[in-house]
Amino acid sequence: MTVHSRRDFLKVGGLALVGLGFVPGRRWPAAAVEIVEMRSDAAGSRVWFDPIGLRVEPGTIVRWVVRENVHTTTAYHPRNDHHPLRIPERAVPWDSGYLVNPGDHFQVTLTVPGVYDYYCMPHEGFGMVGRIIVGKPLGPGAQAFDYWTGRAGTEGWHHVPEAARKAFPSIARILSEGRVHVANPAR
Repeated sequence: MTVHSRRDFLKVGGLALVGLGFVPGRRWPAAAVEIVEMRSDAAGSRVWFDPIGLRVEPGTIVRWVVRENVHTTTAYHPRNDHHPLRIPERAVPWDSGYLVNPGDHFQVTLTVPGVYDYYCMPHEGFGMVGRIIVGKPLGPGAQAFDYWTGRAGTEGWHHVPEAARKAFPSIARILSEGRVHVANPAR
C-alpha cells in the first residue's frame, strides 16, 4: 500500500498546472482592449463612433462606451433586423441593445479574421456606422455593399442606407492608418 503525503499531492497538482500552461508568478499578456466612443453633439443632431475605423489583431476586445445620447452597437447581420451580412461568416453577431447613460458600455472579443461593419440602431440612417478589420480584410464586409442582391436566402435583407455607405472609411485607409477618426465631428 502506498501512502501519499500532502506534499506529494501538491507536487503532482503543481506539475499538472504547469502542463496546462500555468506557471506561478508568470504574467500572461492580457487581451488588447480597444475603446470606441459613442458620441453626439450637444443638440443630438450629429452622431458618430470614434474611431469610426479600426484595425486590430484576432483576440482583441472591443469596448463601445456611451459618451452622450442613446446608442447601440449592432453587427450587420441578418439576425439583426434583416440587415445584410457584413461580418465574417463564422463570426458571432452582436447587438448591445440600447445603451442609455454616459459610461454605459458593451464589449465583444473579435477572433475571426475579416471586416466587421456595425451600426447604431437609432442612428444608422444618419451615418452612425463603424468598421473594424481583424487581421486581414476578408469576408462579406470587404465586398461591395450589394454583393448579396439576387442570391438565394437573402430575400428581405435591407440595403445599407446611403448616408451609412458614405460614412464608412475605406478598407485601404484603415489598413494605412490603423485608427480612423471622424473629421470635424462637431460640425
